[in-house]
Amino acid sequence: MTDRPDRLKGSMPPLVTPFRDGEVDYDAYARLVSFQIENGTHGILVNGTTAEPSTLSVEERNRLVEVAVQAAAGRVPVVAATGSQSLADSRRLTEHAARVGADALLIVTPYFIRPPQRGLVAYYLALASIAPLPWMVYHIPGRAAVSVTIDTLRELKERSPTFVGMKHAVNDLALVSESLAALGPGFKVFVGLEDLSFPMMAVGACGLMNAVGNLQPRILADLCEAVWRNDLARARALHQRLFELNQSVFFDTNPIPIKYMMRRLGLLERNEHRLPMMPATAELERRLDEVLARARLLEPGAAAAPGRPA
Repeated sequence: MTDRPDRLKGSMPPLVTPFRDGEVDYDAYARLVSFQIENGTHGILVNGTTAEPSTLSVEERNRLVEVAVQAAAGRVPVVAATGSQSLADSRRLTEHAARVGADALLIVTPYFIRPPQRGLVAYYLALASIAPLPWMVYHIPGRAAVSVTIDTLRELKERSPTFVGMKHAVNDLALVSESLAALGPGFKVFVGLEDLSFPMMAVGACGLMNAVGNLQPRILADLCEAVWRNDLARARALHQRLFELNQSVFFDTNPIPIKYMMRRLGLLERNEHRLPMMPATAELERRLDEVLARARLLEPGAAAAPGRPA
């Protein structure tokens, strides 16, 4: 995969992490990977924000990458998110992902620290030197409290031959056009903000890394493929079909709504989180049920989901 960054495109949902009685349920995770591939997804993102990675140990995150690589079995690319708050942990995550066969890396800007841009450049170059894998910046200032600038992206491109793009999870459509103008049309921008999936792809983003793909992988894949065919009418129709589902992801902190809806649709056996994350409240459950019913994914008046785990 190190010589096939062209495979990095399309819908690559950040999978949730299933828990069972406080422990990661790796068998359930393997089933989610298979479900995604069987429903047309173009790739798998492991340990993205939707996976609740800050509640996982380095060992658990590493094991999830192993499971994803084994379950995918080369059918689609597996992108491992290997960033953390600590350079030492990010090194361990990156080394392991490369060793077990991940196809590419997604590295979040170090959160809480709020480093200067020169610190971001040095940090990323240190991690990029570990393995010859394509890698991308995960740009999510709403969670990380730091943004990357065009100058920083340009410097990374000049100094790291394996730097290929970014996941862009902020309400800034203009940065997509600015990035492509500064770094060339081959620079890969993945949409990380559900509401902007179609608009960002229409101006040049190469794919989606959206939490809602956990629910509807086929529709997100279809949206990407419609844009590639230049069938913007079809893509716009899919965008409208997904719009309320996309909004529902943020009715509470991601992935609280996603996990509840997956449980309601039978995609997860348990709607379980680790503290400080919590399952959906009863009021939120009712609101999400209404969204699923309007999306024709749940029959109106269907019985409520079984009680949440303690």
